Amino acid sequence: MKDTIISALAGLALLMFVSCNGSQVSDTDTLQEMEQTSDAEALLATYTPVTLDADLAGLTEKERQMIPILIQAAKLMDEMFWYEAYGDRNELLAETTDAALERYININYGPWDRLDGNAPFLPGVGAKPAGANFYPPDMTKDEFESASLENKQSLYHFIRRDDEGNLTAVPYHEQFSDKVSKAAELLREASMLAEDDGLKKYLELRADALLNDQYQASDMAWLDMKNNTIDVVIGPIETYEDQLFGYKAAHEAYVLVKDKQWSERLSRYATLLPELQANLPVNEQYKRESPGTDTELNAYDVIYYAGDCNAGSKTIAINLPNDEQVQLEKGTRRLQLKNAMRAKFDKILLPIADVLIDEDQRGDITFDAFFSNTMFHEVAHGLGIKNTIDGAGTVRKALKEHASAIEEGKADILGLFMINQLHQKGEIEGDLDSYYVTFMASIFRSVRFGASSAHGKANMIRFNFFKEKGAFVRDETTGTYRLMHDQFQQATDELSELILTLQGDGDYEAVINLVTEKGIIDTQLQADLDRLTEQNIPVDIVFEQGVVVLGI
Repeated sequence: MKDTIISALAGLALLMFVSCNGSQVSDTDTLQEMEQTSDAEALLATYTPVTLDADLAGLTEKERQMIPILIQAAKLMDEMFWYEAYGDRNELLAETTDAALERYININYGPWDRLDGNAPFLPGVGAKPAGANFYPPDMTKDEFESASLENKQSLYHFIRRDDEGNLTAVPYHEQFSDKVSKAAELLREASMLAEDDGLKKYLELRADALLNDQYQASDMAWLDMKNNTIDVVIGPIETYEDQLFGYKAAHEAYVLVKDKQWSERLSRYATLLPELQANLPVNEQYKRESPGTDTELNAYDVIYYAGDCNAGSKTIAINLPNDEQVQLEKGTRRLQLKNAMRAKFDKILLPIADVLIDEDQRGDITFDAFFSNTMFHEVAHGLGIKNTIDGAGTVRKALKEHASAIEEGKADILGLFMINQLHQKGEIEGDLDSYYVTFMASIFRSVRFGASSAHGKANMIRFNFFKEKGAFVRDETTGTYRLMHDQFQQATDELSELILTLQGDGDYEAVINLVTEKGIIDTQLQADLDRLTEQNIPVDIVFEQGVVVLGI
């Protein structure tokens, strides 16, 4: 993959030079433009297009009318995320004349390749700021930490400089006043069409929240919804984009249609959370919190992605809200995005398995196991501990910019732990190796997103930990990996204990050491990942989406 990208970067650099200097077009220039387009298309080939549609036949007329309104609101989240991730989108695209290059910039929400460790793919851009556009580009960590500034750690405040050059905090609703006003208006318009009282209340409260950055009431209302078919997740939510501190939430939106048949299959697992929490393989003080019991597992088809969740690799499951107080009081909702999940399984995971998984174990890889592994990852976010055992505050604040990576690692490994427990109880069916081998293949899929993201770091920590523990072996002749059942189970328990302890202790230095030592892609793994690129296996999916695709 890296060779392809390096070649592409050279062509793209030439493209931008020619464009910016207004060169005359000759026959030679025409040939160069063809080559440059090919280079940009080589980058685009890391994604495979997927039409994001769903069966809307069961919707009422008012539900169908809501969808275009919610998509309009989602598009405003897209505009806000562009600012958070980069800055002025129009300025960046002003000199871009190549359609393929423009498409790749839009996929990445900026000039940094999210599947290649945020490496710049345009000349003269420089490294991506760790804090994206949430902080002044010249601000240091020390300056931030020593500043006596109200709301500096707030999820919903930008850090900027005033006229004297001092740091100041700017609320999101002020920075985006025009956009949030329009988005709130659209949500209220949608609420007038809502036939479910819970959905109506949520949309009204979410509209209010966009205007004042007070999201807890709408989070509670979102969890109270039980019978709605249409759903929307919208607002500043995840903190992945802030890799400086992990404090700032980025805007995103999903417009969803519930698959009630699949959701009914999942409803029982939420009731087992307290028992699973009690059985965690860690000392009692690290599992003393009780997970909320008002927790739902549901399956959805996504019909629109926007903002953070649409940038680079695409989200296939959601566990929200992130507010620790809401989680402890009411739990969370886990949303499995079935149509996007199926696309990744068919177009990416199965082809990867044909290259990297031992031939005798490929038959263990199934969509049901992939769906379950992904689902239990989201459920596992509700397990463990949200506040450090010394009472100093939340795990998220204690672990700063590494909090997201460690939390994702926890969810992955505790998801496996849950599968072990539930399989022993007879709550889930099938061969345990099916879940294990599918999980193993999924590591290769996910690690191709790069080791710079929270999910990428979590994947590499897990891969390298499993490697050290002999959870898999690599055949030097075939270049394929074979899972070792007993060692895999043991490594799962040991890594679960390690991560839960680090979170409970809020041990920032120990987490830095873990990420530094194990959050890396070694030479052998990179060579194996390069083989996937040589086989033209895409890294992720990109959507064709919107009202035209849906036919409404």
